[in-house]
Amino acid sequence: MSTLRDAALTSKAWPFEEARKLLKRVEGAGKDHVLFETGYGPSGLPHIGTFGEVARTTMVRRAFEVISDIPTRLVCFSDDLDGMRKVPGNVPNPDALSEHLQKPLTSVPDPFGTYESFGHHNNAMLRRFLDTFGFEYEFISATEFYGSGQFDDVLRRAAERYDDVMAIMLKSLRDERRETYSIFLPIHPETGRVLYVPMKHVDAAAGTVTFDDPDGREWTLPVTGGHVKLQWKPDFGARWAALGVDFEMYGKDHSTNTPIYDGICRVLGGRAPEHFTYELFLDAEGHKISKSSGNGISIDEWLTYAATESLSYFMYQKPKTAKRMHFDVIPKALDEYHQQLRAYPDQDAAQQANNPVFHIHGGDVPASDMVVPFSMLLNIASVSGAESKDVLWGFINRYAPDASPEANPQMDAAAAGAVRYYNDFVKPIKVYRLPTDAEREALEALRDGLRSWQGEATDEALQGLVYDVGRARFDPMRDWFKALYQVLLGADQGPRFGGFIALFGVAETADLIDRALAGELAGVAAG
Repeated sequence: MSTLRDAALTSKAWPFEEARKLLKRVEGAGKDHVLFETGYGPSGLPHIGTFGEVARTTMVRRAFEVISDIPTRLVCFSDDLDGMRKVPGNVPNPDALSEHLQKPLTSVPDPFGTYESFGHHNNAMLRRFLDTFGFEYEFISATEFYGSGQFDDVLRRAAERYDDVMAIMLKSLRDERRETYSIFLPIHPETGRVLYVPMKHVDAAAGTVTFDDPDGREWTLPVTGGHVKLQWKPDFGARWAALGVDFEMYGKDHSTNTPIYDGICRVLGGRAPEHFTYELFLDAEGHKISKSSGNGISIDEWLTYAATESLSYFMYQKPKTAKRMHFDVIPKALDEYHQQLRAYPDQDAAQQANNPVFHIHGGDVPASDMVVPFSMLLNIASVSGAESKDVLWGFINRYAPDASPEANPQMDAAAAGAVRYYNDFVKPIKVYRLPTDAEREALEALRDGLRSWQGEATDEALQGLVYDVGRARFDPMRDWFKALYQVLLGADQGPRFGGFIALFGVAETADLIDRALAGELAGVAAG
């Protein structure tokens, strides 16, 4: 472990870079543990961004545990005391919820009828979501945090230092908002609604706020005990102060608020945590992915085609760079993940510390049993018209006779995912074309070479044949490979062709070429 720790102390992998900043923060601070936090707005179901935030935070936590013996905790905080601003459209009988607008989510009836409130339902979905992926965390409900008194000291301090906190907030607000803004949002004693009203008086000594409700009636409430909640930006900083948070990451859309969060945390007696800002995901057109617009890809959709670890790999890569997150990134992510798995056992400590799979698995890195890349499976599914993974296993076993669904569960899952992916995304857009005269002559030469093949059908040997045929006829060579892909596979890009032949079969590839030359492939658009 000392060798790995030494490597981690100089590794350029971003989780180790963040962990080292954190170690500097806590060394000599007398803390008995380091607290990581991630927040969740439970107005909807957990999504791919939720996974990414917790996965990345966990990567930093694991990296910290390599370089330090200080214990760590990860808290997932649910803002379930927030008022319900609009009725979600994806719940049963949404009209029944309209009378509960602006009530805390934990005071809104559960439209699914399974939990004591809508907030409790969504919290349960979050916990099930996190548990499914094996995250280690502690769950905190804002409703319980405010109501139990755990937040009381910081809330009293917010009343005592009201003007200082307001000064930080007012600088960030437009003129019209400043006139009515307050950091405190009282919860109406009768209606139970979260009120956005100005404060008439904040009594620091008594720890109370006085305000008029929308009907003009005056009320005085204690800021403690869950009678009042904080606006979301002050709540962010106050939570850091109350919990003693050491690290939190959030999306770039929060980054302009960082000085606000930090300043409020300090005013309320806390020390601002280390933070990490990640770039947002983009859809196929380069637009920001949005829950409300439903663009991009959901976590369930990703997992329909590839394993969780491939999604973790995607999340690991360049978190400070905006990335397209669409279906076409899945094959590359899965194949690169397995390339890194295969490389890991032969790497030294420094290389392992920089390998994404170390951070995905926390050092307990499994072996890869993928004997055929996912991208190659897609090509085999294409030319074979595979409708089930069993068809693909017939080809896999020709290539790797000792492999089996039982002995190679990763391979088996990938085969099933490849069939689904092929039918959903590849098949509908396949367009074959006829070869040119020069391409036809080259394809005939390749077919003849395959028909007379006597050697062992290895990737390298067959790749040599493909090269020899192309080198004599094409310059540049990429025109030859483009012809192979477009004429035989109906695609602009494709696999290393020698490997494709070895997997699909020498005789089968020769037959495929004959079908292409006869116009059978181009005569019918795939699908």
